[in-house]
Amino acid sequence: MVKILERMRSFISERFRDINRQLLYAAAVLILYGIFLIFAASPGVAYRTNRETFYFINRQLIFLVPSIFVLFTTAFLSFQQIRRLSFCVLVGSLLCMVYVVLFGTEIQGAKRWLNFFGVGLQPSEFVKPAFAVVSAWLLASGRLIKQFPGYLLSMTLYAVVAGLLLCQPDIGMLFTVTCMFGVQFFLSGIPMLFVLVLIGGGISLAIFAYFTFDHVHTRVNRFLNPTEGQEAYQVEKSMETLQNAGWFGKGPGEGIVKYELPDAHTDFILAVSAEEFGFILTALLVCVFAFIVLKGFRLLRQTNNHFSQIAVAGLLTQIAIQAIVNMGSTLNMLPTKGMTLPFISYGGSSLVSIGFAFGIILGLTRCHTLSRGLE
Repeated sequence: MVKILERMRSFISERFRDINRQLLYAAAVLILYGIFLIFAASPGVAYRTNRETFYFINRQLIFLVPSIFVLFTTAFLSFQQIRRLSFCVLVGSLLCMVYVVLFGTEIQGAKRWLNFFGVGLQPSEFVKPAFAVVSAWLLASGRLIKQFPGYLLSMTLYAVVAGLLLCQPDIGMLFTVTCMFGVQFFLSGIPMLFVLVLIGGGISLAIFAYFTFDHVHTRVNRFLNPTEGQEAYQVEKSMETLQNAGWFGKGPGEGIVKYELPDAHTDFILAVSAEEFGFILTALLVCVFAFIVLKGFRLLRQTNNHFSQIAVAGLLTQIAIQAIVNMGSTLNMLPTKGMTLPFISYGGSSLVSIGFAFGIILGLTRCHTLSRGLE
């Protein structure tokens, strides 16, 4: 028993030593800041929804435990183990999405949630990181093995995921997956003609969504021509808060916007950050996200492993898109969309999912894996 514990300690110590500390510390900063913001934003939401004062922060802390566990567990895995785990997660998540589309309960015109032992889970959240890894696996294999139809299989997989997201519908998630796949497809070394075709397909898909789904049509029109309504009200209050936030804010717990915005703990949590902690800390939060993305891409330049390059690039794109869309909606630079701010916004499925995604990034950028080259 002692020998087993010593081996486990040695294994964990070795793997932890190889993890990029800068990325890990950046994630820790986001997690801690997210806890503070949920503490600040959730009491107002709990009051309006007739729940206990610390209902949302308690649930966030509960989901934070499996998120951190998944993050470190995935970061310690090998290339092959990450690929196999991602494949299993992708298959399981797609099956759950099919079940949700066929038998799920419709909430506000969409079927996205699965009730699992009394806990609401969103399967599409776990599709994003798993899809990034599996599609990278297919694209890299297609480049290394001439007779392997990697490009065709990856496009087919994307079509399946996109079709299920349209059936829910979840256009924001589809936009994120499309951007991820577009970046991966470009990095896989395909001819520019195919890139242009993919861009044209994305534009066509956006036009289709605008004329097909009422909520997309409404949100885009309200963004272009603001009118009365809850979304317009939230954006207006958010902009007012950001304009009056000051350099250092009103102080922790002193803000009032959290009592006025229904989505203060999710979509508009950046407004809470600005009001209570000021421009400086909110700007530093933006810098942390930028650092993670730039540092991640810089690490990819140190390896010749095509699979890890494509997979990590897709996951970094996911984080960047989610952060940009969430912040852009708060700043009225983009149409409102229920997209969480990674590690910051309230949400169990999104928190565990981003832990899984970041664990893969740490696992594929470990020092000793970067020096291996092609596998």
